[in-house]
Amino acid sequence: MRRAFAAETLDDAAALAALSTITTLTHLLPERDPHPNLYEITLFVLGFLHDSTVWPALLVRWELALLDELGFGLDLSQCAATGSNDQLIYVSPKSGRAVSASAGEPYREKLLVLPQFLTKQRSGHVTGADVRTGFALTGHFLETRVLLPRGQSLPQSRARLLAHLLT
Repeated sequence: MRRAFAAETLDDAAALAALSTITTLTHLLPERDPHPNLYEITLFVLGFLHDSTVWPALLVRWELALLDELGFGLDLSQCAATGSNDQLIYVSPKSGRAVSASAGEPYREKLLVLPQFLTKQRSGHVTGADVRTGFALTGHFLETRVLLPRGQSLPQSRARLLAHLLT
């Protein structure tokens, strides 16, 4: 063992909940199936669990990578309706594709909010509200596309994590 990530998180309840969430959600992956990309992303996220200003946004990105590895990746690169890649502020809960402000305006009540740190036009600072919106987005797709068809729900460790991030 080169680094004891679990031991490093024992003092921080939120980081420990994040680690627990990662380990619980990885059980969704097919057993003995290699996932080198997700493995590298996981190591990257674990390496930042000591910095609470960074890891929550990285964990949202990790959940996006998990969805991708499971075959349910989201397309946040361009608008599903117009094909443009500017002013992407929504995600279709049905297609998992980004929607621009103008195309999504008539349907905004039905669309999910796309936090700007997940787009190419992202700003430098990620707020707590951005992270919560990101977790709402990934949680929706984890639940509807992966967990509910298996008769499962989001893990309790993820709910604990979100409770820690809200405080």
